[in-house]
Amino acid sequence: MGMNLNRFCYLLLALAAVGSLLTLHPAAVWFLLASLLTFIIYGVDKTAARKAWRRVPESTLLVLGVVGGWPGAIVGQQLFRHKTQKQPFKTFFFASVIVNVIVLAGLYYMTTLTR
Repeated sequence: MGMNLNRFCYLLLALAAVGSLLTLHPAAVWFLLASLLTFIIYGVDKTAARKAWRRVPESTLLVLGVVGGWPGAIVGQQLFRHKTQKQPFKTFFFASVIVNVIVLAGLYYMTTLTR
């Protein structure tokens, strides 16, 4: 079941990627879908933690944040009070947000140079 839940998370992420490519603004839609998906998965994982069910691996939660779902992760962490204190997860997550923002800023800067 746990592995199936993990695979399901990645399947949803892949569907979000394909769906975003089919839109006029794929990057914006990707970040919206990745954030929404990540938010929902944080809620599912919090419910699983409360009921002692199989959990979403921390590595999957980190991957969801790294690929663009970090805004949804931040909202989910605060709203569900989930993964806000746990170390080293908190440190890895914070570092992934910083790297993500730096990469996005760099990409934005590069696209403005080419205009």
